[in-house]
Amino acid sequence: MVTIDDIRRLTSTLPRSEEHLIRDRVKFRVGKIVYAALSRDETTMGCGFPKEEREAMIVAEPEKFLMPRVSDQRFNWIEVRLDAISVEEMHELVLDAWRGVVPKRVAAEHASKMVREDA
Repeated sequence: MVTIDDIRRLTSTLPRSEEHLIRDRVKFRVGKIVYAALSRDETTMGCGFPKEEREAMIVAEPEKFLMPRVSDQRFNWIEVRLDAISVEEMHELVLDAWRGVVPKRVAAEHASKMVREDA
């Protein structure tokens, strides 16, 4: 199961990312834009995700993904069960959500830094 510590390890490496406790929920954001948030019981995570792809993802893997609450469905957002995904899947979801809120230049610099570290 993916834990909050797994998520923190990743988000702490992302430029401009900050962790906040808002209404008893841990949220990760860049500036004022939230790109990932945990449920109060830390069993699910919401994250930025293209609205136009959301329904197909939920239909394809309903054991992993959920529709966000009605008030959040207008946003590019999806919910995921943390006990149903791997750490690698969480990395992909969180990185994609983070890339959606930072300037393209920041995302590109981070990607090139990761490539250099892997080499």
